[in-house]
Amino acid sequence: MKKAKLLWVDLEMTGLEPEKDRILEVAAIATDWDFNEVARMTAIVKVPNTVIKKRMVGEFWEKNFESYAQLVSQNKKGEKSAEVEKKLLEFVDKYFGDEVILAGNSIHQDRRFIRHEWKKLDKRLHYRMFDVSAWKVYFENALDIKFIKRDEHRALDDIEGSIEEISYYLERVKGSKFEKKKR
Repeated sequence: MKKAKLLWVDLEMTGLEPEKDRILEVAAIATDWDFNEVARMTAIVKVPNTVIKKRMVGEFWEKNFESYAQLVSQNKKGEKSAEVEKKLLEFVDKYFGDEVILAGNSIHQDRRFIRHEWKKLDKRLHYRMFDVSAWKVYFENALDIKFIKRDEHRALDDIEGSIEEISYYLERVKGSKFEKKKR
């Protein structure tokens, strides 16, 4: 079986503070180095309504009410966080070897939540990460090249958008076709 190289992850959370907020939704896509999909998974984490009411307030949620409504609605179907972590570990075991490199946009923020809520998964992840937002900073500021990304604020859409975004940047670096090296 072909082993994946990058574990693209996006989390939707009740807010941005791992000590106070909780993961609501996770999506993962396993790809090779050319960003060809090997497998994907999604899961909903059941979060207490008290946390949702206390933490999912403010301008961000007001501006993204549709995402808010969908996340709150699906919460009833969610699973315990430990069960979701178990599914993620099974996914990693099935598609990856020893090295699991986390990838995504602003992936350091997602990693903070993984460290806080899913310690077993965190131990499986390599210390290096592939962060698309670093590319974004360079391309926007040094080259004045902007990628218009999706604005769904849902985990799977955000990952697909991150893969599209890095592909967009790499096309500008390498030309229209990826230059292949023998691996």
